[in-house]
Amino acid sequence: MSIRVLSPGLLTTVQDLGRFGYQKVGVVRGGALDAEALRTANLLVGNPENYAGLELTLRGPTLHFEADALLALTGANLAASIGGQAVPHGRPVAVRAGATLAFRAGPVPGRAWLAVAGGVAVPPVLGSRSTYLRAALGGMGGRALRAGDVLPVGEWPATSRRLFAQLAPAKAVGWAAALWHIAPVPTPRLGAEVMLRALAGPEYEQFAPASQQALWAETFTVTTEADRMGCRLRGPALARLDTAELLSSAVTAGTVQVPGGGQPLLLLADCQTTGGYPRPGQVISADVGRLAQALPGAQLRFQQVALAQAQALYLAQEERLRVLARAVYLKSLL
Repeated sequence: MSIRVLSPGLLTTVQDLGRFGYQKVGVVRGGALDAEALRTANLLVGNPENYAGLELTLRGPTLHFEADALLALTGANLAASIGGQAVPHGRPVAVRAGATLAFRAGPVPGRAWLAVAGGVAVPPVLGSRSTYLRAALGGMGGRALRAGDVLPVGEWPATSRRLFAQLAPAKAVGWAAALWHIAPVPTPRLGAEVMLRALAGPEYEQFAPASQQALWAETFTVTTEADRMGCRLRGPALARLDTAELLSSAVTAGTVQVPGGGQPLLLLADCQTTGGYPRPGQVISADVGRLAQALPGAQLRFQQVALAQAQALYLAQEERLRVLARAVYLKSLL
């Protein structure tokens, strides 16, 4: 089974949950910018949550399904349609062979994730199918999708087959969506303020008290210097008490770094493995996925939380996904 790419969209890449175990040799983890969104899409179609799907940026691709498919969309609403009819988000959608899924600019710009039953079965590289553009690694030859690409699809799990059989779309219509869905996750409008809960970072105490206060009290704007590696913020300059050079230390998605000029950098999924800039903050795991929708112009605020609260929020997120996996399985048995 395969999916043919008729148009690639603005930036569409194959992503899973990333490469683990190679950061010690300088290979970035990568993976979906919003891992929770990809995991959710996979669970909705009956896949294991780590299967590879597509990450769509601002304008999605046009995809022709050469075989029956079961898909789910999460993240921003990029106005998906089949045969001119809107395809809903947050639920399984059964698609007949010969159907074409198209996107246009959505009502709120952002990123979305598309999962298909069986996953996008490109060859894994270092244990992951994720695309790392800077090193031309993984995905479709380490690059974004191009017109004419053919995406292989893996074998469907049993849950996926049962869900498709329940929906049984008529060939004349071409597709059918489940009546049930997950609770919608709103995408912040361009320029809207996004609150990110964060921990004080390892070098937090090295910053002047006024800069510590500014980190939690002031608003920062995402500049045009933004990609999957990270984004540069514009706001009050954060000053250290001691400007001595630091040894390079580990960084990860959600790390806030401050170069010499005082304007913070916020790291994303494709960030480097180590860095020498001081780290006054770390966005918590439960909120890192929100950064996927932090496009240039977005307004960010940081809210300090304690480690125990961050852990509780992480466990609550994992519990929601566990409950969703169980619910989808039970739905497939009805």
